[in-house]
Amino acid sequence: MVAASDTATEVASIGSRHKAVDDNAKSNMVTDDGLDVSEKQTVVEEQPVAKDGQAHESTISKADTTVDATADVNAESASEENEAEYPVSWKLGLITIALALSVFCVALDDTIIATAIPRITDEFKAVDDIGWYGAAYFLTTCAVQLIFGKLYTFYSIKWVYLSAVFIFEVGSAVCGVTPTSVGLIIGRAIAGLGASGIFSGAFLIISRSVPLRRRPIHIGLIEAVYALASAAGPLMGGAFTDHVTWRWCFYINLPFGGVACLFIIIFLHLPKSSTQLKQSTFMQQLVLFDLEGTFCFIPGIVSLLLALQWGGSRYEWSNGRIIALFVVFSILIAAFISIQIWKQERATVPSRIVMNRTVWACSAFTACLGAAFFIMVYYLPIWFQSIQGSSAVNSGIRSLPLILGYIVLSMISGGFVTALGYYTPFMIASAILMAIGAGLLTTLEVDSNRKAWIGYQCLLGFGVGLGMQQPMVAVQASLKPADVPIGTAIIIFSQTLGGALFICVAQNVFQNKLMESITKANFPGLTGHDVVKIGATQIRSTYQGEAFHIVLNSYNTAITNCFYVAVAMASLSLIGAVFVPWNSIKGKK
Repeated sequence: MVAASDTATEVASIGSRHKAVDDNAKSNMVTDDGLDVSEKQTVVEEQPVAKDGQAHESTISKADTTVDATADVNAESASEENEAEYPVSWKLGLITIALALSVFCVALDDTIIATAIPRITDEFKAVDDIGWYGAAYFLTTCAVQLIFGKLYTFYSIKWVYLSAVFIFEVGSAVCGVTPTSVGLIIGRAIAGLGASGIFSGAFLIISRSVPLRRRPIHIGLIEAVYALASAAGPLMGGAFTDHVTWRWCFYINLPFGGVACLFIIIFLHLPKSSTQLKQSTFMQQLVLFDLEGTFCFIPGIVSLLLALQWGGSRYEWSNGRIIALFVVFSILIAAFISIQIWKQERATVPSRIVMNRTVWACSAFTACLGAAFFIMVYYLPIWFQSIQGSSAVNSGIRSLPLILGYIVLSMISGGFVTALGYYTPFMIASAILMAIGAGLLTTLEVDSNRKAWIGYQCLLGFGVGLGMQQPMVAVQASLKPADVPIGTAIIIFSQTLGGALFICVAQNVFQNKLMESITKANFPGLTGHDVVKIGATQIRSTYQGEAFHIVLNSYNTAITNCFYVAVAMASLSLIGAVFVPWNSIKGKK
């Protein structure tokens, strides 16, 4: 009786609160760069209940869902009826330019450093840190991806986005001015924090600034900018490295980011109404974030990366430090999983979404794809510069078959999926092509001709392009609309984590194999430790005669062994692809 009374009282209270919300919705909207009523009201109502109150929670949830759905429909109708709430054409153009500039910088950071790495290792004498230049960026990008999703839900989209751009700019500045390799790694980690909020925020701002019927044009423009920056990154990195300094790979983000922030501050004004979230205390707002899960997950992943980076190179695999790192990783990740199960809908990753067949299969596929792709993006320029003696610019040009193959097939496959309705066969074909392309790249020798490395890269790029966007399509076609943001975040997280982890794995393989090959040669005065400390582009000026040929062949063996890791991951992606259901997107809105 007490439970029934409490339930009735609570439902009556909810009805009263939603009546007030409906009354507010009818009043004039104010412009203050925030979220609409329905979103914030839903957040405030998500409060934990006791286990014995499941019926109570179910009743409330149904009432909330009904009213929230009505509020969403009313808000959408109001938006469609009054398009004056959207920015006028010239303002929208400037906002789009700002978003394109910031996304350009983020995409550029994914690939621009690849052709600069050999020169960076020359300056810092830190070949053993190569893996961290990419891993630090990807680690922080994926670690806070879901947190930014909640920030955009709870707070002003405009100011959260500006904060993300500011953090990214700070990280870029640190990378540009640092005098040490450690400083570069720290700067990359800071930039990754900002990057995680920029890409998702750009699409969210478009959804709030453009009517639905015109939205695909603007989304397509942002995606085109991302593809352009990915292709231009190696070339720009090589040009800066050869003709100015590699530090301009990071300085270039500062003016672009500054212009983007200026335009967003002046021209972006999103409709907003008052909500209960603003009236809550800081501690009440913290409850809405899965802090326990975050505090377990981030140090757990860092422990794993450190173990993979140090094991076999700085320390033996049997060393107590490495064992301790693996133990810490296991404990923290087990705790994270337990917290997600315990928190259910309030978790960072609700278990019902993770256990969806499409979600976990696509996550496995995209994690393996990301690992294979980014290993090649980072180590192919090193092969060109060390083995073929290419300049930084030329190594970027020679890496274009991979990037352009990815871009072209990505656009073509999108058209085919739209026409045929099925995405699964393209994922299967992607895995097969990637494995073949990566496998052929392992056959490269110091005297391999142009046809070989161009053709092999094209095959790999075609495979990546066929599969890169399909997990996003699959998740959005398979989940309920309310679950799509979380599902999308899981896919982005999986792809980024795959890249971060396996760049470290590849670096470990590279360094260990290089030292092993030099040691086996047993050449007087030539040691593996000395070769590791010398930059990849300095082996020609440092060694002559037989010593040079030994070092050159050892470098080739070490790099192609990294490619074997990419082959393994590309092959494993096939497992995820075959488990993706054969659902058609035709007829779905």
